[in-house]
Amino acid sequence: MKKSRVAVRYFSKSGNTKKLADVIAKTTGCKAEHIPTPIDNSVDILFLGASVYWGGISSEVKEYIQKLDKSKVGKVVVFSTSALTERAFPQIKKRLQNKGIQVDSKNFYCYGEFTALHKGRPNQDDLECAKKFTTEIIERK
Repeated sequence: MKKSRVAVRYFSKSGNTKKLADVIAKTTGCKAEHIPTPIDNSVDILFLGASVYWGGISSEVKEYIQKLDKSKVGKVVVFSTSALTERAFPQIKKRLQNKGIQVDSKNFYCYGEFTALHKGRPNQDDLECAKKFTTEIIERK
């Protein structure tokens, strides 16, 4: 089976989503890069990570999606963290689909630490789940 070409991009104000990005990148054998690092070469899978801040995804993520070249991305797999239960997935999915970019129906979410909420998250269990999720995505490609 041909090895998938993979990229990992993320936006993280607190470092929570970065922790997931680093695990996903290590699992796929690539480097996690902070947006706005562009996709220079075509990839089969772009793992895109973000958080929900006060009810919405950040303007940086919106701008990154707007600039994505759909001819260079086979599909996007979304991962996210937040202090509340709202995932970034629906907002990111809608924006990507509006650009004609395929979005995987599976996404990864876990709590992220914010002030007194969810201390220590994402924790080791969350990171192991992210690793397992990533492996499943790559294997079913």
